[in-house]
Amino acid sequence: MQIRNIAIIAHVDHGKTTLVDQLLRQSGAFREHQAVAERALDRNELERERGITILAKCTSVIWRDTRINIVDTPGHADFGGEVERILNMVDGALVLVDAAEGVLPQTKFVVGKALARGLRPIVVVNKIDRQDARPDEVHEEVFDLFAALGATDAQLDFPMLYASGRQGWADAVLDGPRQDLSALFDLVLRHVPPPAVAPDAPFAMVASILDYDPYLGRVLTGRVEQGRARINMPVRVLRADGSVVESGRLTKLLSFRGLDRVPVEEAEAGDIIAVAGLAEATVPDTIGGPELAAPLAAIPVDPPTLAMTFRINDGPLAGREGKKVTSRQIRDRLLREAEGNVAIRVTESSESEAFEVAGRGELQLGVLIEQMRREGFELTIGRPRVITRRNEATGEREEPLEEALIDVDEPYAGVVVEKMSRRKGELRDMRPSGGGKVRLTFLIPSRGLIGYHGEFLTDTRGTGIMNRLFAGYGAWRGTIEGRRNGSLISNADGEAVHYALFYLQERGALFVQPGDKVYVGMIIGEHSRGADLDVNPIKEKKLTNIRAAGKDDAMLLTPPRRMSLEQAIAYVEDDELVEVTPSAVRLRKRFLDPHARKRSERREAEAAA
Repeated sequence: MQIRNIAIIAHVDHGKTTLVDQLLRQSGAFREHQAVAERALDRNELERERGITILAKCTSVIWRDTRINIVDTPGHADFGGEVERILNMVDGALVLVDAAEGVLPQTKFVVGKALARGLRPIVVVNKIDRQDARPDEVHEEVFDLFAALGATDAQLDFPMLYASGRQGWADAVLDGPRQDLSALFDLVLRHVPPPAVAPDAPFAMVASILDYDPYLGRVLTGRVEQGRARINMPVRVLRADGSVVESGRLTKLLSFRGLDRVPVEEAEAGDIIAVAGLAEATVPDTIGGPELAAPLAAIPVDPPTLAMTFRINDGPLAGREGKKVTSRQIRDRLLREAEGNVAIRVTESSESEAFEVAGRGELQLGVLIEQMRREGFELTIGRPRVITRRNEATGEREEPLEEALIDVDEPYAGVVVEKMSRRKGELRDMRPSGGGKVRLTFLIPSRGLIGYHGEFLTDTRGTGIMNRLFAGYGAWRGTIEGRRNGSLISNADGEAVHYALFYLQERGALFVQPGDKVYVGMIIGEHSRGADLDVNPIKEKKLTNIRAAGKDDAMLLTPPRRMSLEQAIAYVEDDELVEVTPSAVRLRKRFLDPHARKRSERREAEAAA
């Protein structure tokens, strides 16, 4: 049977997973009356909640006696490491572009990686049934993007289809019959070449995805580059430098059939398979026969740009809400994550019982923290900070820069430009995008966007859309102003009281409500002024023998401001931490004791002087 290997790549929310659902359905991968959830490949609980793809996943369909292995990839730039290593397994790519939104930053990122690999993508203009669709303009945008990314003449001569993933059709012309996806299937068979592999050489594959199975243990997925894999065959694992990691046997061979992984006796060169039975092998090691002399080449992954400190929870409420609280448990979990996720790097911190975790962005690290809290971990997280480097030629300090693409209603464009310029953003382009909206393009330091998204939504009344993409390193842009408001800090342990909170809400926005647990050093609100203020949220009303005249009935509280995990991480300053447990997200000062905080502030002031 012939094989085709393709990846589906696109900007977030342009319809990749929904299209894969229809490809599976129309190829006969599902039984006639089989109940299948929408976005069937998004099996992870967080993926279903957020409506995004976080982990790359493989599936396969049969069309006209050809097996088409399909890899669904994440659309968010923070998970770009997944996309980069997946492109090593495929010979073609479907580039999905929204018929209304057009080319967005992540489209540029994934297409650039695909073109650099020499792939000749198929462009699918999706969501053509939208009322605001503009297919001809989007076609021109895609061509301009390919040209700007240095595409060859062969790559610029890309085939294009118009489609609706949700309705399940694709056609080569706008006014086609709109019946099914057969035009897409046939185009894949014609345009995507079969794998260029060496079937008679010794068995070898590069591990591209690592995951854990409760029955099989560590499972590694990759494409067989040469030879044949057989069940129970002896193998050895080689690192990129040629060193031997381990020797073992392939105790299980799994091939992809629809949504399932099916055990097989052997797999031929070019097929995408999963193997089990190896204890040390990881991404991107080479797994090969004993006679294999050298490792296969693997794509280098872009380095991380953002780091956070993961610490044990040493607050007064530690151990009450989670089961995994020790630094050893946190360390083992982080190292396991770094092993399977090549875009994350874990190192020991200079602080005791703390670890530096570096990744691609706030969302990627936020997803890791959310997964850990659901697994029963308690930990505290420091403010995100960018990873800088020294320019080898000039010796200057450089920082990561991002391209921010913002779609906003025209009345709000002024405030967005003002806020971005305060954060050292440079306006590169400004053009109308139809419907009374403006598209703004900025080049801005990554640290300038930390904590800005919530403010951006407030400034645009929730109507603005911001997309961002790592654009490389540039000269250090100087000091960027941080949060303008100070914190309301609890000076007592106990439970917050209605009476105390009523009078404290005059001082600023509160983060807690009556009955919430509070402790000394915990941040319970945002001060209306720039300085921090210690307050007592557990103060009760003094009781007297004089009957109240109904005054207490009017003590109405404004609902507290509840932050999501990502909002809390972006909100804290350098001297503050986010306390994360399975049941709560709290803000606190790094030093809980007020005297220790003052001593720390004095030391920092002396050092700055």
